[in-house]
Amino acid sequence: MWFHPDKFEKKIPALQSRMALVKAVRSYYESQEFWEVETPALQVMPCADKHIHGFQTDLWGPDLKRKETLYLHTSPEFDMKKLLVAGAKNIYQLCHVYRNGESTKRHSPEFSLLEWYRAGGDYRDMMDDCQNLLRAGAENLGITHYTYGDFKADPFKDWLKISVAEAFERFAGLDLGKYLTDTPGFNAAIQAKGIRTADDDAWDDLFFRVMAEKIEPYLGMDVPAILYDYPADMACLSRKNPKDSRYAERFELYVCGVELANAFSELTDAAEQRRRFEAEMKDKQALYGFSYPVDEEFLQALDYGMPEAGGCALGFDRLVMLASGSDTIDNVLWAKKR
Repeated sequence: MWFHPDKFEKKIPALQSRMALVKAVRSYYESQEFWEVETPALQVMPCADKHIHGFQTDLWGPDLKRKETLYLHTSPEFDMKKLLVAGAKNIYQLCHVYRNGESTKRHSPEFSLLEWYRAGGDYRDMMDDCQNLLRAGAENLGITHYTYGDFKADPFKDWLKISVAEAFERFAGLDLGKYLTDTPGFNAAIQAKGIRTADDDAWDDLFFRVMAEKIEPYLGMDVPAILYDYPADMACLSRKNPKDSRYAERFELYVCGVELANAFSELTDAAEQRRRFEAEMKDKQALYGFSYPVDEEFLQALDYGMPEAGGCALGFDRLVMLASGSDTIDNVLWAKKR
């Protein structure tokens, strides 16, 4: 019973940290002259990532017959970008999102996501926002470090910024660029490093094995870490790096080994976005036996003309965990249903 008084009393310090962080977030974006927006939770296409699954529901007409299949959003991304097309400049949203099949110490099927966009910006602006936001949160809470277990990270010191390729070389001793189009070679190289693989592993399975065993456990220790420039095929909604099109302008933020945020220089080319959507959903169908329809309205918005923009999504509950020293997401949620 989540509502038992004894259980609730133990959560109060973490919930007080949560309230303080909400105030810090709103204060930061107000200082940056952002609009706080609200977008619909029901979507035609809940996400573009083949490995993320939405909750499905049916929309009924007045005759109580099924009119349309919709999904609870896994991120407010598509509708927030439509607002950029409509003329909004800098916008943010702190909202509940829903991801089916996610329930661990760091995951909840329903959780709070902080998402924001800067028209005219790129992923470098998102890096600055992440740094300023975490510092503002720490100041408002009166803490000097974010913590997880025995690990601490000082947001006020200089952050580590390292490319994915550099991280593979430094932490795993692998030349990632050599294997971007060579799955068998990548598999063999990973096995030689003592990492277990399977015969049917796809390229991205191999990538995540290295990340989980050799890289992520070392990111964000002592100071927060930004891991940037992901392989282009792993950034469906990000524009490619103009200096090296094998990589995309995407980064993830890690604090104490915990993945906290995911950011892009946004892709604005409608034709390229359609190609990526269709490829991602084809893979999803092959892997899981289902896929989602493409959000045609979103593609129409891109075709109409979306400004260059930077966007970022930050797991707010995880930030509360790190600020309060909690080791499980349940401890920082007001209530939870499974």
